[in-house]
Amino acid sequence: MLVERRRSAFPGEFIARVGIAWAIISGLLIAINWSAISSNRFPDPDDIMRLVQVRDLLAGQSWFDPTQYRVDAANGGVPMHWSRLVDAPLALVILILTPLIGSAAAETTALVAVPLITLGIAMMLAARIAWRLLGEEEATFTTLVVAISVPVLFQLGPMRIDHHGWQIICALVAINGLMARSPRVGGWVIGGAFAFWLSISIEGLPLAAIAFAVLALRWLKDRNAKLWLISAIQSLALIGLALFGLTRGFGDFATYCDAISPLHLAMFGWGAITLTLLSRLEPAPRGVIFGGFAVAGGGALAMLLTAAPQCAGGGGFSELDPLVAKYWHANVLEGMPVWRQSLMVALQYAVTPLIGVFAAFNLARRSRDWLRGFWADYAMILAGALVVSLFVSRAGAVACVLAAPPLAWQLREWLRAIRLMRNLAPRMAAMTGVACALLPALPAMVLTSAMPARASLAGPANAPIKAIDCRVQDAAEALSALPKGEFYAPFDIAPELLLTTDHTVLATGHHRGHSAMKVLLETALGTADEAQTTLHARGSAYVAVCPALAEARMYSKIAPNGFVAQLMKDEAPEWLEPVALEAVNGLKVWRVKPE
Repeated sequence: MLVERRRSAFPGEFIARVGIAWAIISGLLIAINWSAISSNRFPDPDDIMRLVQVRDLLAGQSWFDPTQYRVDAANGGVPMHWSRLVDAPLALVILILTPLIGSAAAETTALVAVPLITLGIAMMLAARIAWRLLGEEEATFTTLVVAISVPVLFQLGPMRIDHHGWQIICALVAINGLMARSPRVGGWVIGGAFAFWLSISIEGLPLAAIAFAVLALRWLKDRNAKLWLISAIQSLALIGLALFGLTRGFGDFATYCDAISPLHLAMFGWGAITLTLLSRLEPAPRGVIFGGFAVAGGGALAMLLTAAPQCAGGGGFSELDPLVAKYWHANVLEGMPVWRQSLMVALQYAVTPLIGVFAAFNLARRSRDWLRGFWADYAMILAGALVVSLFVSRAGAVACVLAAPPLAWQLREWLRAIRLMRNLAPRMAAMTGVACALLPALPAMVLTSAMPARASLAGPANAPIKAIDCRVQDAAEALSALPKGEFYAPFDIAPELLLTTDHTVLATGHHRGHSAMKVLLETALGTADEAQTTLHARGSAYVAVCPALAEARMYSKIAPNGFVAQLMKDEAPEWLEPVALEAVNGLKVWRVKPE
C-alpha cells in the first residue's frame, strides 16, 4: 500500500541529484550536436524563424508587433501568431552577453543555453513529482526516462528554440500544482500554468479542458474540493488577461483562431464568474452543481460558436486555401495524426505514455486517501494527453514527459521483480521488455537493420535531405552582395534566406501568410510563362531552389512540366539569369530579368 509522503519542495539533495543528471545529459547533447551548433544548423525552419523574430525585436521592432515585414513585403508583411514570451529569454541572454563576447557568440550561447536550461527545468519538475510522492530511486529513474525520451529531447535539445519546450514546462507546472497541499494555491498554479501555455500556443487548449474537467470531477466527488476548480478558473481568467496585455497590448481586439483573443478571455471570464457564483450555492444537490458546470461550459462554447464559428472547425488552419491545405499543411507531419508517421516515430510517441497511463492507474489502485485520488486524476490527464497526441503528433512530447514519473515507478517495480528471477532466460526476456519500454523504437530499429532497404519500416533509404542540409548559409556572402530584392524560394529554405541576408521572401510556411503561400504553390505548379507573369507583377528579383529538397521534389512530382520541375531539370526559362555561387550544397539561384 502506497501512502502520502510529500516532502519539502526543492531540498538540496534533490537539486543535486537532478543537477548532476542534467549536467551529464547537457554535456552529451552538446557533444552530439556540436557539428550543428558550430555550423549554425537548426533542427527546423521554425527555429530559424524564431531567431529572425528575436533579431527584429532587438533591432527595435515593437514588442507588441511580431509581424514579419520581410515575408510577402509587397503586401505589408505577415503577422505572426507567435508569443513574445518565448522571444524574451533568448533576447535577454543575447542582450546580456553581446557586450562581453560579441553578438555572434551571444546568439550561439542563447541557442544552446536556453533549450538546455528548459530541459533542466523539465527534469526538475518531472522528478519533483516522484521525489515528493514516491521516493529517491523513482526520482532518479524519472530523470533517466526524460533523458532518453526522443520526443522530449528533440524539443529541448540545442538549437531547438521554438515554443514547444515551454509547452512542456507549462504542463509539468500544472501537474505540480495538482499535488499542492492548499486547494487555493494548487488551483492558482494550475490556472496560471495553462494561462502561460495558451499565451504561448493555443494548442494547449485541449489539455487545459481535460485538466479542468478533472478538477470539476474532484468537486463532484468531494464538495470540499470546490476551491481547486474555482481557483484554477479564476487564475486562468486573470493571469490570461494580464499576459494578453503584456504580450499583445490592448490595441488589437481582433478574434484569431490560432492565438488567445478577447473572445477567449471573455470565455474564461464567463467560466470564472459562473463557477464562483455556483460555489456560493453549496451545499447543493449534485444535479445543481452539474447543471452549473453545463452552464459554464455551454455558455463559453455558445460564445465561440456565435462570435467565431470558424474557430470550431480546425482552429487557425480552418481558413486555409484548399491548395495550401493540400500541398503544405497536409505535409507538415508533426501536426498530423500519429498514424501518418513512420512506425519508429509512432512507437516513440505512443508507447511511453501508454505504459505511463497503466502505471498511474496501478499507483492509484495501490494508494489510499489523498494519494489515491491524485494518481487517479494524474492517470486521466495523462490519458487525455495521449489521446491529444494521437491526433497531433507534436503534442506527444508533453504526453511523454508526463508519463515519466509513473513509468519510473513501474520501472522500479519491474527491476525488483527481475532481481527475484532465478532462471537466466526469463530474466533476459524481462530485461529486453524493460529496454523496449524505455526505448520503444528499439525493436523496429533492429528489424529495420535486418531488412532490405525497400522493405524498411523507417521509410525509404534514399529519403530526400532536409532543408537544413541545403546550405543557404554557405552562400550568404554571395547572396548578401546582390541588390536587395524578393526571393521566390521554397517554404523550407525561405527562413534561412531571411536569417543570412537582408533580402525579402515571397512566403514562408506560416499559415497567416496563406495568401502568399497560395501564390508560391500556384507558381511552383504552373508553367514557366505563368511564373514569369506572377513574379514580374510582384517585382520579385530572384528565384532559388534546392533540387535535393523534399519540397522541391514534391512540386516536381505533382507537376512534371511545372515551373519548379523545369528548374529541377536545369531547364531554366530565358527570363532567368543564373547567379554564380561557390561551394553551395545544391542551392541554385537565378536573377529575374527585367520585363
